[in-house]
Amino acid sequence: MLKLFRKAFLSLGLVAALAACDIAPPIAPPTATLSGPASTRADFAAVTARMRPVATQICRERSPHLDCNFLVVLDDRPGQPPNAFHSRDETGRPIIAFTEALIDDLQSHDEIALIFGHEAAHHIADHIPRLQREAMTGALIGGLVAAISGVDQQTAQRLVNASATIGARRYSKRFELEADRIGALIAARAGYDPLRGAELFRRIPDPGNQFLGTHPPNAERLREVQRAVAAMNSGQPI
Repeated sequence: MLKLFRKAFLSLGLVAALAACDIAPPIAPPTATLSGPASTRADFAAVTARMRPVATQICRERSPHLDCNFLVVLDDRPGQPPNAFHSRDETGRPIIAFTEALIDDLQSHDEIALIFGHEAAHHIADHIPRLQREAMTGALIGGLVAAISGVDQQTAQRLVNASATIGARRYSKRFELEADRIGALIAARAGYDPLRGAELFRRIPDPGNQFLGTHPPNAERLREVQRAVAAMNSGQPI
């Protein structure tokens, strides 16, 4: 049965895939405040240079047990969709990656900053190991059901995989909102406007409130950023 659990984690790719935050292309062509590709690359570099030390400081304040030395990378592989994600290398160092397609779709420094803050927040809130624990719990339950039911090996593997996915996704929407909230704080501390950055949620296709979906509806994410800004303005903790 332990072999089944190992296969479940290999197939899920939890360390990176469950941390990915796909940003679909805008429904309508944007009225860009950032100009062409060369300019947007320079804008991305400028924003990340300003955001990185702030994210590091907040990471050290909130999660001093973690490696807070963020590595920021640009995924320039051809054909990659608009996307940003966070992961960790084998030493635990946090990695934040943007695809070139995403940078081309963004309209302002504030949008870059909010997405950067969101991905940094996933690390600060320790979401990867928390998702892994939930997935392991689900896999264990699936394995027990398979053992009690006496199903064959192939059916048992499918049951373990499905249970691991359900276990992780039970919390994925909650983690996304937590990352939006902390991400707004990071962006604001770096001098950017989280509300302007959250205009992104008015523009991209809405995932809706799907059962076991990985992301909350856009309106809910926009409200979360608005609540975070209101809390900061009133001196309340985020």
